[in-house]
Amino acid sequence: MTPVAIDSNTLITILAVLAPFFAAAVAPFLTRLMGHNAAWPLAIVPAGIFMHFAGYVPAVAEAQTFVAIRDWAPAYGINLSFYIDGLSTLFALLISGIGTFIILYAGGYMKGHAQQGRFFSFLFLFMGAMLGLVLGNNLITLFVFWELTSITSFLLIGFNHLKERSRRAAVQALVVTGGGGLLLLAGFILIITATGQIEMSALLRDPDVLKDHALYVPIFILILGGAFTKSAQFPFHFWLPNAMEAPTPVSAFLHSATMVKAGVYLLMRMHPLLGGTELWTTVLPLFGGITLLVGTILAVRQTDLKLMLAYTTVASLGLLVMLTGVSSERALEGAVLYLFAHSLFKGALFMVAGTIDHEAGTRDVTKLGGLRKAMPVTFAAACLAALSMSGLPPFIGFIAKEVLYYGTWGAPAAAMALTVTAVVGNALMLVIAAAVALKPFLGEKVKTPKEAHEGPLLLFSGPVVLSVAGLVAALATTATGFYLIGPMLSSLVGEPQEVKLVLIPPYINAPLILSVITIALGVALYTQLDRLRALIKGVLDAIGWGPDKGFDQVIAGLVTLSGAFTRLVQGGKMQTYMLATFVVIAASVLVPGYLGGGWPAMPDFPEYRFYEWSVFLIAVIGLIAVLIAKSRLTAIVSLGIQGFAVALIFMMFAAPDLAFTQLMVETLSVVILALVMTRLNLQPRDRRPWGAALATGVVSIGVGAGLALTLIAITQQPFDLRLSEFFTEYSYSLAFGRNIVNVILVDFRGIDTLGEIAVVCLTGLCVLALIRVRTRPDKEEEPEAGADTPAKKAEAR
Repeated sequence: MTPVAIDSNTLITILAVLAPFFAAAVAPFLTRLMGHNAAWPLAIVPAGIFMHFAGYVPAVAEAQTFVAIRDWAPAYGINLSFYIDGLSTLFALLISGIGTFIILYAGGYMKGHAQQGRFFSFLFLFMGAMLGLVLGNNLITLFVFWELTSITSFLLIGFNHLKERSRRAAVQALVVTGGGGLLLLAGFILIITATGQIEMSALLRDPDVLKDHALYVPIFILILGGAFTKSAQFPFHFWLPNAMEAPTPVSAFLHSATMVKAGVYLLMRMHPLLGGTELWTTVLPLFGGITLLVGTILAVRQTDLKLMLAYTTVASLGLLVMLTGVSSERALEGAVLYLFAHSLFKGALFMVAGTIDHEAGTRDVTKLGGLRKAMPVTFAAACLAALSMSGLPPFIGFIAKEVLYYGTWGAPAAAMALTVTAVVGNALMLVIAAAVALKPFLGEKVKTPKEAHEGPLLLFSGPVVLSVAGLVAALATTATGFYLIGPMLSSLVGEPQEVKLVLIPPYINAPLILSVITIALGVALYTQLDRLRALIKGVLDAIGWGPDKGFDQVIAGLVTLSGAFTRLVQGGKMQTYMLATFVVIAASVLVPGYLGGGWPAMPDFPEYRFYEWSVFLIAVIGLIAVLIAKSRLTAIVSLGIQGFAVALIFMMFAAPDLAFTQLMVETLSVVILALVMTRLNLQPRDRRPWGAALATGVVSIGVGAGLALTLIAITQQPFDLRLSEFFTEYSYSLAFGRNIVNVILVDFRGIDTLGEIAVVCLTGLCVLALIRVRTRPDKEEEPEAGADTPAKKAEAR
């Protein structure tokens, strides 16, 4: 593993990662001043980030790696630490580069929207979260940004929050990806426990430490849980197509180029640590292959342009997971190449779909046609991106398909099954690419809800640049392989790799033959697209139930279970709440002592003076008075005797401050309780049956005995004078007070005391609200004039 150098531009790198968050704060104000034209100055932020990380490309291509680090929470070993290598650099370039055109595109797409500034802000927040995720070196820092992507995507998917479908899609995405995030956190904690390392760069220096560890299997399962939910792998694939309820700039950015690849990024990042094992090479190809086929089959059924692209995104993510799971160098090279190509052509096609919807008023492919002359630039960009998605030369998608076929054909296990899966999946993706790029533009002109015309520069700049980039990257094979693909592959393999890409194969080989088969199969299926769509729709309708409906059933069941549990533990009876509370207290103090054998020895009674015995006798009399009291009010007053006795004990031990505090608190408690009793419509005395009284008596004795034993155990421990000596020494020199108790309360524990005062005030307000309650009897039960009502009886008492 190449040594890691401390980044000389640490501050600039950290500012580059955090720059989108500052842009998010500025965006609403700038949009208010400039309208949709604010997209131009706002796009400077991601463009500047792109240029910054592009400066690392030559060094990273030479197998150098860097760490930019600043303290964040050093007491817990958590640093704001970013790791720059081939993998993170390419992702950072994709996020910032595509993000630049997404900001421009959003300026044109959301033109005139009342909340366009808020939309820009959400986009920048997501951009910053995604940059922090792919560059995160500290595991906890990475997790924070991981969850931040889920939160910001929730805001973006639910941007049209007045629509129920948008709200449902946003909640669904948050629940699925947020739940996976919790699994990921557990996996990271196990990694830290197993290795003692919290930095990714340190883990990569000894990549085999986890593969031989006893915790490998649970770590593997938890990491996969986070990755599969974020990257929409079967059976969690349903949330991504539903997220198409978001505005198209969101779909183009989050769900094609960046966020949904976060899970794939995680698997690639963890490949040196967890990859290559039998479990890895079995589970990932299996689920990835299933996701590839499920995504492409469901895509064929759709007629909505965005849903067609969304399901092929699911399929592409499955293909990436499958190739990452194969773990051979050729398969990993194919995964890296396809990830790069997919980001370019899918981002372009999503923006094309959004432009068609924006300018024609619909994105239903069956209601579109003949837009070629009205939207020539959009049509050209769609064709270029679709050719790359179809895997045709001379585009980067073709090279990626050739290399990935090398990987599946030469896989160490299940080569034929993986290859057939890849061929079928790629053929169906060719069908969708052709449908998206050709059907809306060719054929006779179809009347659309809006008179279609070419969109403004803000709308077509992104699709044009990204689609042309797919062509340029393929033509410049040497530079693409050396500067982008080779460094990223090196990060996956764990050692420097040299990648030589070839646009035109020098001879006929297996991958080329498989490419020809793929194209022929795709063209044949495209000619029967309507029949194929009807066939798949019929099969799916016959099956009926699916993961999406299952999600609703799970949520409904969870709500029902929560309601039943709430009714069980929150039945509305104060006696039940109090009994449960004191049972827990008694168990907390008695059970540990019983199980641990830690009961204290009973202390010897000292020689008490007669007035000390009298205070003890007063407390006992007060206790008996509470037990034999005939009314609740008498019991409350008798209960105050206990507190007054404690105040006398404080006085005898020369603690007048504590005695005064105890006396005031006890007096206030008795007065407030008595006042409440006179205001509430309660029976004069407690008339519970003997069984209930016995149960509460047992619990009371348990609490009292447990607390008494705990105090005895504490007093039998050696007394540590360090805290007392500290307060004695520094009360005057630091706080300028000679009354140590007052200094502790006001200065050393000032915030704690403020909190206690706030609690007392809040309690007083609650009591005030209770005593102001007036119950209104029903008319049928309204007492006659002159009758003794409960309120009159209370006033008489």
